[in-house]
Amino acid sequence: MRESVAAVIVNYNAGTALTEAVASLARDPDVAWEAVVVDNASSDGSADALEAVAPWVRLLRNRENVGFGRASNQGVASTRAPLVLFINPDCTLAPGSAGVLSRELHAHPDCAVAGPKILDPDGGVQGSARGDPDMLTGLFGRTSMLRRVLPGTSASRRNVVDADAGDAAPSLVVDWLSGACMLARRSALERVGGFDERYFLYWEDADLCRRLRKAGMHVRYVPGAEAVHQVGRSSSTARAASIRAFHRGAYLYYVTHVAPGAWNPKRPLARALLAARCWWRLRAA
Repeated sequence: MRESVAAVIVNYNAGTALTEAVASLARDPDVAWEAVVVDNASSDGSADALEAVAPWVRLLRNRENVGFGRASNQGVASTRAPLVLFINPDCTLAPGSAGVLSRELHAHPDCAVAGPKILDPDGGVQGSARGDPDMLTGLFGRTSMLRRVLPGTSASRRNVVDADAGDAAPSLVVDWLSGACMLARRSALERVGGFDERYFLYWEDADLCRRLRKAGMHVRYVPGAEAVHQVGRSSSTARAASIRAFHRGAYLYYVTHVAPGAWNPKRPLARALLAARCWWRLRAA
């Protein structure tokens, strides 16, 4: 009997990548898909193209871009399968990977989310399993210069966990996983209220995993499952807005989980550092 899984894809101007993502789901022999694409007012015709080639996918059209978290919650609410795969429109899932992830969830009843090894199109490991963000994440995070120069430091290894995990490991418990591709239990999502819709884009995955862990569950990285992610396919169409959303989300995560309390003295420093980084990134864009 095939596993029943709801696939939720949030689309914003992903172009032909959207149909490629959906096609990758159809190639998985282990899953009976209940698929929904939530389109955030795309203007590139990608949603129309999907309707023509994949009528088995339900399409929900928003009149405006409501952000990733809110659109993902819409998709979850419109489906019923006990497992939910969140996958970006610029991401493709390797055949059989959904089955590998679902078997990990069944093998570990307290696991709320399982995520695959995510690869760049050239085959490089993207760094999808990570440690909880803190003040050093901006310096030693996945895309930072310091991590590329000093990959062996404890800060680099803590921020990007899957650099240490070989294919021989069946799975390992991590702090959080990239929302580009992850399989979640519907019951776990309902328990914590799904994604926090205050996050427009970026960091909602770190926040979700942290709240799931706080509720007594855990998160697993499963290198035996694979996906390929073309980073930034949608965000590249609104580069400046994406950069601002990234830094707003980073600050929201920080004050929620790292420096709670309105008078926490760490907050002004974090705000200043993030504002400076945002300014620098906008200049470089």
